[in-house]
Amino acid sequence: MNSKIALITGGNRGLGKSMILHLASQGCDALFTYRSHREEAEAVIKEVEALGAKAVALPLDMAKNESFATFAAEVKTLLAETWQRQQFDFLVNNAGIGLNSLISETSEAQFDQLMAIHLKGPFFLTQQLLPLIADGGRILNLSSGLTRFASPGYAAYAMMKGGIEVFSHYLAKELGPRRISVNTLAPGAIATDFRDGAIRDSKEMSGFVAAQTALGRVGQPEDIGGVVAALLSPQSGWINAQRIEASGGMFL
Repeated sequence: MNSKIALITGGNRGLGKSMILHLASQGCDALFTYRSHREEAEAVIKEVEALGAKAVALPLDMAKNESFATFAAEVKTLLAETWQRQQFDFLVNNAGIGLNSLISETSEAQFDQLMAIHLKGPFFLTQQLLPLIADGGRILNLSSGLTRFASPGYAAYAMMKGGIEVFSHYLAKELGPRRISVNTLAPGAIATDFRDGAIRDSKEMSGFVAAQTALGRVGQPEDIGGVVAALLSPQSGWINAQRIEASGGMFL
C-alpha cells in the first residue's frame, strides 16, 4: 500500500516542521517548501528519514505567484521520480510571515506583502496544485486565533487570515464532488521564531499569553503538529468546511 503524501508549505522550521514530523511518525511522507535556509530543510529531511518516512524539499517564495506554475511542474516530476505517483494526498497551506503594526502605522507596502503571502499566494498556489491532489484528499489552510479575538497591531494580518477562512469554505463547496475536504486550522499564540521569537523569547509576553489561556501555558509547535496529524488521519475524514482553533483556550 502506498504511503500518503503531504505537501506542506513552510516546512523547514516551526509549525511546518512539527507537522511534517508528526505525520512522518504516522507513516506519511512529505514534500515541503522553504524560502531560504536550505540547511534547515535538509535537517528536517534527515529527521523524517530517521522516522522511516520520505521527504523532499523545494524552494518556494509565496510572494511570487508567477513561479507557481513552474513549482507545480516540479512537484509533478518529483512525485513521479520519488514516489512513482501522479498525485499527492494532503495540501497544507502553512507558510507565512508576521506583522505587528497598528492600523495608523501600517504602510501600503507592508499590507501588500501580507496579502501576497497570506491571501493571494495560497489562492493561486492551490489553484495550480488542484490537478495534483488526489480525489478523496484533504486541504488544510492555516489561519489564526486573531480572527476571533482582536489584539492591537494585528489588523492587517488578521484580515488576510479572515480571507483564508472564507477561501476554505468555498474550496470545500467546489471540491465536494471530488471528495476533497477542506478545513481551516487557527493556532493561538505559539512559541516559535515567528516574528523573531516574540512569544518564545520574552518572559513578559509568554507570561501574558499563559495567563490568558485556559490551559495555563503558551502553545508549542508540537501542539499544532499533533492537531494537523489528527485532522489528516483517516478518522477525521468527515470533518469538512470547519474552522478548528487550537489555542489551549485563549481569551475565553
